[in-house]
Amino acid sequence: MTAVIRQHILRPVAAMIVALTAGLVARGQTDAQYTQYYEAPAVYNPSMIGDQDGIRMRAGGRLQWVGIDNAPQSFMLSANMPLQLIGKRFGVGLMAQQQSAGLFRDLTVGVQAGYRQKLFKGELSAAVQIGFANQVFKGSDVYLPDDDDYHEGTDDAVPTTDLSGNSLDLGVGVSYTHKWFWAGVSCTHVNNPTITFADENGVTGSGSTATTAKNYELTLRRTLYFMAGSNIPIKNTLFEVMPSLLVKTDFTFTRMEANARLRYKKFLTAGVGYRHDDAVSVMLGAEFKGFFIGYSYDYPITAISKASSGSHELMLGYTVKLKMDKKNNNKHKSIRIM
Repeated sequence: MTAVIRQHILRPVAAMIVALTAGLVARGQTDAQYTQYYEAPAVYNPSMIGDQDGIRMRAGGRLQWVGIDNAPQSFMLSANMPLQLIGKRFGVGLMAQQQSAGLFRDLTVGVQAGYRQKLFKGELSAAVQIGFANQVFKGSDVYLPDDDDYHEGTDDAVPTTDLSGNSLDLGVGVSYTHKWFWAGVSCTHVNNPTITFADENGVTGSGSTATTAKNYELTLRRTLYFMAGSNIPIKNTLFEVMPSLLVKTDFTFTRMEANARLRYKKFLTAGVGYRHDDAVSVMLGAEFKGFFIGYSYDYPITAISKASSGSHELMLGYTVKLKMDKKNNNKHKSIRIM
């Protein structure tokens, strides 16, 4: 039985439990969405690792569409560092992101490794990510009304037990970092992983309604990302303008977002952003002696605004400086943290 979750679970269950979940799937939002993507780009592009001489750690959480029951909530973790081997510069990292929406929970974990090469006064990086994806469907929370002509409380196509499944998940990325700009292209879920679900007991339902276990499938869409940004000092001032852009597509749906931030004395940052056909954003951040804290607020510009007051996001981080080999001719500071 193929695509049963989409055909027999998402539409009836999401329509009754939370219409939001169906909206998420229709838009193809496989990866969690973060307004402060520029602070943890390695979550989407593994080549953005080891781009500075330190262990860079970021953790963030997002409450999307506050005011709507069962709206998406997500958490991410990213840590990476440079590595000097045989006179060459490499990058290694770890990422994890977890998202919940309606009756679905998903977790993606990956280890990252890449090579960095000096090129045209900057650095070209290529990297791969190898990990796994886990999906959970909370069938035990399903409620199917049976007091009308549309719903059937004993629909065998909808599981009433908790289901879960895992699959190998791969990603790749290429990026270039220069003194004045950075840019990268990446692809998550390169292998288009299909997760097969089955309940642990081998049956669906209970008592007289128990049936032979069914398999349910969910495919994670291959998603392409393009990210770019710059650092533009304002002459004779202590201010810098930091614009950035993110474009993502699963080859069916495409979304673009752009923002512009202003930083003072490499300490305080404030900015605004726009996500096409979704929201406008404000961002605040501060960095001091390696510690970082950032906050963003998204106000929806679609019909969602009638039910939600917006989305909140908090990002925390710390960078531990490393003393790289003096012979490393590729040392540089990432444009994203200058």
